[in-house]
Amino acid sequence: MGVHGLTTFVEGNRNLLQDVKFRDSRLVIDGCSLFFRLYFNHSLDQQHGGDYDAFASLLTQFLSALAACNIQPYVVLDGGTDPSDKKFSTLRQRLQSKIREADSLSHGRNGSVLPLLTRAVFIQILIQRGVPLVQCPAEADLEIACLARQWNCPVLTNDSDFYIFDLPGGYLPLNFFQWTNLNGKASHRYISARCYTTNELCRRFGSMNKELLPLCAVLAGNDYSTPKDADQIQDLLGVSGIGRSGGKGRAPISRIEGFLLWLSSFKYPADALEEVSRLMGEEGGGIGGKRGQKDGLSSQLWAGMQEYHITAQSALAQWFSEGKAAPKGQTSWLPGCLSLAAAQGLLAPLAVDALVMHRVLLIPQVENSRLASSHFSASAIRRAIYWILLQRGQDVSAQDMRAQENISQGMRDRRGGRGRGGGGRGQVIISPTQQGVSSGFRIERAGAATVAAQGYSASLCVEEYDRMDLNIKKNNVVAHPLKTPLLLSTLDQAPVEVRLGVLLEVLGLKESTLAAVPLHLRLAVAVTAFWLREAKPPPSQPQLQALVLGMVYGELSWGNQTETTYYKHTDWAAERNVWAGLDHQRVRPGERRGLDVGGIHSFSQWQACLWSALCLNQLLLRPLPEPHLSWLYSGTLVHGLLKYLKGGRAAESLLGVSMSGPLYSSLLETVRNCSSKTHPSSSAAGRGKRGGGRGRRGRGGRGRGGVERGGRRTEDINNRFTLLMSEEEFD
Repeated sequence: MGVHGLTTFVEGNRNLLQDVKFRDSRLVIDGCSLFFRLYFNHSLDQQHGGDYDAFASLLTQFLSALAACNIQPYVVLDGGTDPSDKKFSTLRQRLQSKIREADSLSHGRNGSVLPLLTRAVFIQILIQRGVPLVQCPAEADLEIACLARQWNCPVLTNDSDFYIFDLPGGYLPLNFFQWTNLNGKASHRYISARCYTTNELCRRFGSMNKELLPLCAVLAGNDYSTPKDADQIQDLLGVSGIGRSGGKGRAPISRIEGFLLWLSSFKYPADALEEVSRLMGEEGGGIGGKRGQKDGLSSQLWAGMQEYHITAQSALAQWFSEGKAAPKGQTSWLPGCLSLAAAQGLLAPLAVDALVMHRVLLIPQVENSRLASSHFSASAIRRAIYWILLQRGQDVSAQDMRAQENISQGMRDRRGGRGRGGGGRGQVIISPTQQGVSSGFRIERAGAATVAAQGYSASLCVEEYDRMDLNIKKNNVVAHPLKTPLLLSTLDQAPVEVRLGVLLEVLGLKESTLAAVPLHLRLAVAVTAFWLREAKPPPSQPQLQALVLGMVYGELSWGNQTETTYYKHTDWAAERNVWAGLDHQRVRPGERRGLDVGGIHSFSQWQACLWSALCLNQLLLRPLPEPHLSWLYSGTLVHGLLKYLKGGRAAESLLGVSMSGPLYSSLLETVRNCSSKTHPSSSAAGRGKRGGGRGRRGRGGRGRGGVERGGRRTEDINNRFTLLMSEEEFD
């Protein structure tokens, strides 16, 4: 959320912000504000798809600064879209804006676009560091405010709505939170900050009643409530003349200050609402507006004010104290295991939105805007996600039920789900209404003929909002059925091998092909093989090599930081030189290299595939461990390596012989091997007119049996690399 003009007004009146030496306290952190602010305020890469290693390092430094000052952070994240749809118009506007900014960045101009995997990296680092966190079902602002009030501690965010919430512990704007420059002696470190409370604002306006502040927010306009006739209200309230000219002999003041001055003349919100109603010509005025008229302006304003109503007890307090009682909301549509995962930040908001809203907004990336959106390359993965989420509302045949029961070894007998959209006899078809955006979905019952014609996968649709050229386009995407019967309601009872089989079915490869790959890299390698088959235009050989070299760099970074014994027989002194040589190829800030838009688009497609695959893996309760995202991809490094390789130099010239060289060869050949065969996956079969599964022979001139140009088989390289891994990997 955010109140238009309020941050500018408060920061322009510095007496409203008090200097504090912050230490020895709990701190409730708005997680989304934090990762946006950290990324954008420290000049991290955006044009090349993001430097996640640099972002992870920055976040680690931030958390270390808090620890040095004995500050205990509690991070609260937004989850899915507000199911009321009150904010959907704002979200669409922001999506359109980001599409334009991404295009600007792709042409070397200014813009501000958060790299796609930033949120996932943020959550991974918090979990690794043991920082308490929770992902709310939807908008988190009110939950943050309630928790901070119950604990009597401040909130760290950059959201202007927190100038409206009455928080005894105050609001610490991120703009003034000087965590990079600690002060005080070693045992009494503190962070210089500026703290805001509503007491200071109300005192400036003649001890105005705090209860009037929410009305100021909705009058001025926020993300949830921006009345169409705001300018008319301004004129009627007599604040517009002040706001525009200041009057004779007076300095101009802002719209927000005009509203605050006007409201300061009232004792209670009801009095101000009644005056608004009178000026707008509403009969019956006051909180209810016109008698029987639910859409009266005063009713809209009153409803908007409730977004700032803080309850005495926070639903999150028990979560942080006991790790139980996941926040209630739209995640109640999920079975308990997934509801818990969502609260832990281990289920992407994409899944929640698809389940509850039947609608997702795909995050824009910097790419070639003349080509199809990079998210199109991963559409098959998302269609599988939608099937797992939505098919539970349809009758499942007895045969499928028996198969699922056998696979899950003792699952209870079920005769079809009764999830959202009905159930029972016949088949339920869920299709978008003509209005689509805000009025939900029409539910129809199909007759036997329709069921026979359309089969088990009868149209289960999700609206995807994605880029087409430089505009938003809504696509009705039909969920694609899986070969393996899998029910959402009993997902946690399905054995891990079944859930892994579903994941690999969607990605189009067999588990045996990944045997030589370290366990924590298998998802990344599987996604890379999927990308190699599905990306349009097809990735070039240097692009694939640069990407794999980036993965090797990440493994070396891990080894350098943790001195791991994961890889046996490794000469780490030599490999540190390899790490430095790879890092030297990085695109440096201010370096005048032309943007390789082809490479940008190709790697954006890879990130889109990984983003969707991470969501699928989470939905399946993580049958594969998530890769360390901050070590997996660094945009400036991969693009620098791409330039190096396009110059005609060999990748092997950058690598060592004890670990990095064999690892590179093993990963590269596994990807080629997986992508060169025709896999009967849903990735190609789910594309309608494109027809069934299709495969391509790998690049690099191999013949049958995975033989390299030099005659050495892939298996030899894989076996050689397997000797480097510790026994724990196979355990």
